[in-house]
Amino acid sequence: MSDDSLDDAGFEDVGADVGSSADLDPVAVALGSDIRGLRKAQGLTLAELAGRTGRSIGFLSQIERGLKKPSVGTLQSLGDALGLGIGWFMQGADVGEDPEERAVIVRGHQRRRISYTNLSSTDYLGMQDYLLSPDLNANHGLVLTTYAPGASTGDDLNGHEGEESGYVLSGTVVLELGERTYRLEAGDSFHFDSAVPHRYSNPGPGPASTIMALVPMALRYGHAHAGSDNASEE
Repeated sequence: MSDDSLDDAGFEDVGADVGSSADLDPVAVALGSDIRGLRKAQGLTLAELAGRTGRSIGFLSQIERGLKKPSVGTLQSLGDALGLGIGWFMQGADVGEDPEERAVIVRGHQRRRISYTNLSSTDYLGMQDYLLSPDLNANHGLVLTTYAPGASTGDDLNGHEGEESGYVLSGTVVLELGERTYRLEAGDSFHFDSAVPHRYSNPGPGPASTIMALVPMALRYGHAHAGSDNASEE
C-alpha cells in the first residue's frame, strides 16, 4: 500500500481546497510538484515527511498533487522539514508565468539555490549550488556550482548513490576522488561513480564554477555516507 492511500484520520489539516482535478490551480500544481521532488530527492516517504511536519499523510499527498494549497505556516513547516526553509518555494516564481514553460524552461532570474542542511545554505563552505533543471522530479538534475577562492564541499570526502558528470566553466577545481587527486581547469570535464568518496575544492586565487549532471537527482549531502574524515587536514 502506498503512502497516498493511508488513512489520515485524527489529523487537523490546514489549507485551501482548490476543487476538482479539472479546476486545478497551475500554481498549486507546480508547488506540489516541487514538494514531491524535494521529498523524493531526500529519500523520504510521505509518512516520514508527515512525522517531521505534524501534518497528515493524506493532506501532504493532496498538496503534492495540487489538490490543496498549503497555508504559509504549513509551507514553513515543509521547508524546515526538508532543510531548505520557506524561501525555496518563493524563488523563481513570477506572477502570471506560463506553467507549461515553467515545466520545461528555467530563466536566468528564476534559478533556485539548493541548500542541504538545517544551516539553510552552504555559505559557510564558500560554495553555492543552483538548480538548472525545472524541478527535482526527473531521474537526473543539472546543477551550477560556484566556488569562492579557497571554498570546498567540506573538509571530508563523502560518497552517495549515483553518478556525476561535470564541466569546469571557469577557474580551477580540485577533485579528490578516492585515493586520487585531479586538478581541473576551465574546459575540462569529468565523470565518476558517486559512491566513491569525493570532494571538490577551489585552490584559488580566483572564483571557479562548474556545471554538473547528477543521476539520480538526490540532494547529495543529505545522502552522503562516510568517507575519509581527514582530507586536507593541516
